[in-house]
Amino acid sequence: MHIIVCVKQVPDTANVRINPETNTLMREGVESIMNPFDEYALEEALKLKDAHGARVTVISMGPPQAEVVLREAMARGADDVVLLTDRAFAGADTLATSYAIAQAIKKVNAKPDLVLFGKQAIDGDTAQVGPGVSEFLNVPLVTYVKSITVSDGTFTVETQMDEGVDVIEGRMPAVMTVVKEASAPRFASLSGWMAAKKTAIPRWGAKDVGAAAAMCGLDGSPTKVVKIFAPPTKTGGVRMDGREEPSAAVEAILKALQDKGVA
Repeated sequence: MHIIVCVKQVPDTANVRINPETNTLMREGVESIMNPFDEYALEEALKLKDAHGARVTVISMGPPQAEVVLREAMARGADDVVLLTDRAFAGADTLATSYAIAQAIKKVNAKPDLVLFGKQAIDGDTAQVGPGVSEFLNVPLVTYVKSITVSDGTFTVETQMDEGVDVIEGRMPAVMTVVKEASAPRFASLSGWMAAKKTAIPRWGAKDVGAAAAMCGLDGSPTKVVKIFAPPTKTGGVRMDGREEPSAAVEAILKALQDKGVA
């Protein structure tokens, strides 16, 4: 069984900067981590490896420094890693990202048994790339997965829904997105880190995966961000604490409104 896990390097901060010319995130100079939801997807793959001897390949699309999260994936137990990196991919929206990743998956294995994603990335929260890859691969999709079991080419998963847990059965291959209610991610071992640091990580560009230029990066992104900005911090105003005397606070608010001619 071959499982492919797609992970993303994301900023480890809420204080992100925006490029005013391209309206895209500026990642330089910001500490980055593996997207937390992707850690749960990786753990589900490693559990299947432990139980069935599956081969786990991890793919990440990003700048050269994204190698860090791939080495972390290897240190935790992944067998192979690939970095999808090319200036042609810069500025990709979720559609162009899904296309590029799907092309890389096809090169790794035309018919992997499972392709796993985290539910969403914390720097975008769209939850669209997993489903997008499913469409490009023409493979069934299961979302909000919290546990996976496999047997004789079939899978049984529990999915975390608003009204409870659903149980879904199907045949592989399949694309799945994993939620944080899945198993807690394991720690990387010291020997795993030492081996991962010595590993040469393959870097694939658009031509390497047979990606059409018109489908990549900004050119392949139908989503156009006209302007993005951080709202200004509001200053001034009066704060009234009514925890001890709510009635007094109400009277003070009414008086303030009357003084301004509002009430």
